[in-house]
Amino acid sequence: MKMTECKINHLSPSTLSFLGDAVFCLFVRTRLVDRYDYKSGELTKRASQIVSAVSQSRMLKKIEEVLTDEESDIVKRCKNAYSKTVAKNASIGEYHRASGLEGLIGWLYLTEQEDRLKQILDNCLGEN
Repeated sequence: MKMTECKINHLSPSTLSFLGDAVFCLFVRTRLVDRYDYKSGELTKRASQIVSAVSQSRMLKKIEEVLTDEESDIVKRCKNAYSKTVAKNASIGEYHRASGLEGLIGWLYLTEQEDRLKQILDNCLGEN
């Protein structure tokens, strides 16, 4: 799906985070299935540990220094967006940092920066 740069830049931070959450989840699940022959219940358990606000907050802290200025701006925009919801097992700060990471992932996906997206995701999971 091809979107114009103008449309992508006008998407709300919550929309970018919404999409980024799905992309991140699919990446993690694909990685788990590729590496482990677990039953689906165990795969789900492991995926949910990785795709959590607490975990994603830690990942963002780990990769912040390698982000470009444009990527950092996307993270800030998504991290600082107002949200009525919070994760049940995370602080507000962790939830906002996780939203920043998800927003970046969503933006990289929509702007079709596949190599950079893979690099960021690999860095998040400690595989660079």
